[in-house]
Amino acid sequence: MSEESAHTNRLIHETSPYLRQHAHNPVDWYTWGEEALERARREDRPILLSIGYSACHWCHVMEHESFENERIAAIMNEHFVNIKVDREERPDLDEIYMNAVTTMTGSGGWPMTVFLTPGLRPFYGGTYFPPDDRYGRPGFPRVLTAVAQFFTERRSEAEEQGEKLQQRLSDIASFVSGDTGLEEDLLEKAFQAIAATVDHVNGGFGRQPKFPGSMTLSFCLREHLRTGRQTALDTVSLSLRKMASGGIYDQLGGGFHRYSVDAEWLIPHFEKMLYDNALLMRTYTEAYQLTQDPLYHRIVEESAEYLLREMVRPGGGFYATQDADSEGEEGKFFAWSRQEIVDLLGAEKGKLFCRYYGVEEGGNFEHGRSVLHTPVAVESLSANLSVDPNYYRSLLREGKSLLFSEREKRVKPFRDEKIMTDWNGLMIGSMATAYRVFGHRAWLAAAEGAMSFLLSDLYKDGRLLHVYKDGVAKLNGYLDDYAFVVGALLDLYEASFDLRWFERALELHDTMDGQFWDTDRGAYFFTGEAHERLIVRSKNPYDNAIPSGNAVAVHNLLRLAAFTGKAAYREKAEQTLRVFGDFMESAPNGFGHLLCGLSWYLSNPLEIAVVGSPQDEGTQALLPKIDGRFLPHKVVALYDPVSGDPRTPATIPLLANRPQIDGKPTAYVCRNFVCQRPVTTAEELATLLGNGK
Repeated sequence: MSEESAHTNRLIHETSPYLRQHAHNPVDWYTWGEEALERARREDRPILLSIGYSACHWCHVMEHESFENERIAAIMNEHFVNIKVDREERPDLDEIYMNAVTTMTGSGGWPMTVFLTPGLRPFYGGTYFPPDDRYGRPGFPRVLTAVAQFFTERRSEAEEQGEKLQQRLSDIASFVSGDTGLEEDLLEKAFQAIAATVDHVNGGFGRQPKFPGSMTLSFCLREHLRTGRQTALDTVSLSLRKMASGGIYDQLGGGFHRYSVDAEWLIPHFEKMLYDNALLMRTYTEAYQLTQDPLYHRIVEESAEYLLREMVRPGGGFYATQDADSEGEEGKFFAWSRQEIVDLLGAEKGKLFCRYYGVEEGGNFEHGRSVLHTPVAVESLSANLSVDPNYYRSLLREGKSLLFSEREKRVKPFRDEKIMTDWNGLMIGSMATAYRVFGHRAWLAAAEGAMSFLLSDLYKDGRLLHVYKDGVAKLNGYLDDYAFVVGALLDLYEASFDLRWFERALELHDTMDGQFWDTDRGAYFFTGEAHERLIVRSKNPYDNAIPSGNAVAVHNLLRLAAFTGKAAYREKAEQTLRVFGDFMESAPNGFGHLLCGLSWYLSNPLEIAVVGSPQDEGTQALLPKIDGRFLPHKVVALYDPVSGDPRTPATIPLLANRPQIDGKPTAYVCRNFVCQRPVTTAEELATLLGNGK
């Protein structure tokens, strides 16, 4: 028997790639479930809860150093019930126990290690622990021994600490409507606080490590639209351009890595996450609508090409992540030595290619290799080097193609092929939105294919499920699953005007209201009524790597109100905003998407009804005037009076009683269901739309 398969534990039966990566550890791993929890209660043992995800570099490090170590595993097995959790499958557990670790230690991250009483209360925890004392951290064996001894010999203290932490977690999860008014002054204060954190040299917010902050950038775009403030647009422009030229962007293959370890966006953590690329695709699309900058167009195109090439499941759906590591080394797939490039392109062309992509002798990364980035524009570099710029661009295109082809021969990073309902919702919405702006039918086809897959394989008995892998769909959907899918369905409707997407959005939104809405205090819980009971039932309004479900729900409610004219939708959006108003004011960097929702709530949104066949030249002339400009506070509906579904005007009241003028495709531009005179030409429509404020 090989060393790799000397041990096999329960995780071998799981579909999660992250859990299966630990299936041959000598640790007696359980998944979270009644078998493990009942054993902890029966034997009165503490629980060691380990949470991570497949693309996490330090999760792999801790597995190799500690979980594959026979001596350390023996200590774990002797003293604890050991539970391994994929945070992407169980964001509910991740949120609760990450809050606990952050409360105990002041910081959090993955891998996360938390020690629980048999009653599931946390009493000690941390993130990465090395196998021995190093990096100023205690070695994992010493931690395990000390925690086991503490639980056995000072049990009452462990229980008391767990009770206090549970109360603290309950306090964190309890939100009540505050005194902050839902007024433009709140937007102003939030923007000023955000502006104070801008890196005016490199773009983005704060120092290193540097995360994209797409939701906050989208809020800045809306602030520019609301106020005309140039600094808001400058923040977005600097950030998007610096990211696009940095190593955080895959210069050869397209798509964004997770984050940058430095302030300059140069050296990334190399994992690629579906949600980052979905969010950034939307932000770059919005920025293009506002500025028409061809760079933003290129980034969206290249990112979409990457996603369709690497991340689409045959039969529909988008895969979850790609790893940071390959062949046991972080970034090996993506980095290049100068000599590799010269050998591939030749001395002269290789030198020019390296100059543009910042590849120098000795490298900017590990082992003398470099992460490609573009610190100087080709025009400036051409002038400095006395090279014809057209020749230089041609050389770069050729070199980029050759390097990409050569890179394809390397061992690729592991791809986590889970289909996550919430992340797919984000990507479907972004693909549909980008299609509306740039017109690539393949993008709409991928979005519709993914949605069809979700609704056929992850929608059972009127409820969404959270994750699919290897033919198995499981786990009750969370708020994010419902909110993101409803938002994506509305995006698909506006991209295709297929009534079935709108009808399904209404249906899923009603289910979400019944399962997640807090009838006492307002806003949405993260878990539904049918979910297992955990030590805390949270609402989590914060943007983390993805926007909060509550924030997306606010957008959905406001859009549905505009489509249908039903005040109840707007009232729920207002209730949700009021619950979190104080937090938007005090910590705006964590509430970018909810602030975008507040911006919509305080605006006078456009309600646009188009009456005509989508294939008619007149209709095709009208729609680009709507889709081509940045109008974030709008809905658009279309009805074909000749061959359209006759149920459409009743389902979407915005379209009711809207005749064509002189038999021509006609656009109605309304605000609060008060419409201006209908128009039939693109020029008239452009005038009515104005600047979208």
